[in-house]
Amino acid sequence: MSYDASTHSASAHSSLTHAPRIVCAPDSFKGSASAPGAAAALARGARTAFPAADVAELPFADGGEGTLDALLAVWGTPPRTVDTVDALGRAASAAFGVSPDGRTAVIEAAQANGLPQVSDVPLQPERADTFGVGLIARAVLDLGVEEILLCIGGSASTDGGVGIAAALGARFTDASGTDVAPGGGGLAAIANVDTADLDPRARRVRWRIAVDVDNPLTGPRGAAAVFGPQKGADAESVTTLDAGLAHLAKVLTSSPGDAEALAATPGFGAAGGIPVVLTSLLGAEVVPGSTMVAETVGLASALAEADIVLTGEGSFDSQSLGGKVVAAVRDHAPASARVIVIAGRVGLSPAQCREAGITAALSIAPGPADLTTLSERAEALIEDAAAHACALVAAGSSTQ
Repeated sequence: MSYDASTHSASAHSSLTHAPRIVCAPDSFKGSASAPGAAAALARGARTAFPAADVAELPFADGGEGTLDALLAVWGTPPRTVDTVDALGRAASAAFGVSPDGRTAVIEAAQANGLPQVSDVPLQPERADTFGVGLIARAVLDLGVEEILLCIGGSASTDGGVGIAAALGARFTDASGTDVAPGGGGLAAIANVDTADLDPRARRVRWRIAVDVDNPLTGPRGAAAVFGPQKGADAESVTTLDAGLAHLAKVLTSSPGDAEALAATPGFGAAGGIPVVLTSLLGAEVVPGSTMVAETVGLASALAEADIVLTGEGSFDSQSLGGKVVAAVRDHAPASARVIVIAGRVGLSPAQCREAGITAALSIAPGPADLTTLSERAEALIEDAAAHACALVAAGSSTQ
């Protein structure tokens, strides 16, 4: 979404002559505070300055880590668990969520194929796969959901989503009709994709895949080249995985031109290429994570009457303005609202904030402090920063 700075200019702010409507819509402060915890802290701080205010907590996320917690907090439903396997096929347990009406399920793929779950052994970039994610999907299909929100990121795998489809009944076989080896290392051997036993429910539900990167499937900016090394891939493995993903695109399409277009699609390199198989076989939609979450939690309506919007994240910088939580909150806030960012680190100048439509950005650091100290006291510091920010707004309103 392009942004017009004039819509949130300082001149658009009117004085507060009534108890304000304040909405607290932060991302998680990764490793320090969950999105629900941060929202509650912002709300406590806001009430110290505006005791009579109408304060709403709306934990937010961009489709990556923390999205499950954020949606469950908004829905008011508890997490559910299911037996699955990790990226190396070992027994594991994963959490997922279901909306109050039972129609929508949210899955964080990293619950099954994440790097932390396999950090106890040497990384196996060519073996790791997404089969466990497919097992979670099978479980939510058993519940009769109509839509699956699949949040990807933090993965240990580069298998193009083949493991997910295999868990749902598809077969990926070599020239002899034998199932190929799991993981990205087996992709180059695929000669046929058999969907005869693919669970028909998987095609009937609506799939939305939340991504927060625009990398294509293959090439210098592709899944293997950019993200493979953090999953343990050396130069040789990167070459193997990239070639396998390119071959997978050919197998899934009917012409070389279609294969090239598929491999070059922005976002298809996310989480080891998960989108490529799910879009091809299941008709999945790939959407920016913050957009998906905004629609799911009803961000626009929640912010419609806000006078003050408190948002935030661990580090607020130029990347925050490109499809992340802060940008989504700003874009949905009324032009008259004060949009204030509370962050662990603020990397933008006041002028850059004004140009971006941010009223102010405050760090939670009360002075020189190391990351460990800030993390340990994150929620208390978030509360204090919010109290300071709202006190300044209250003081400014009283002089107008």
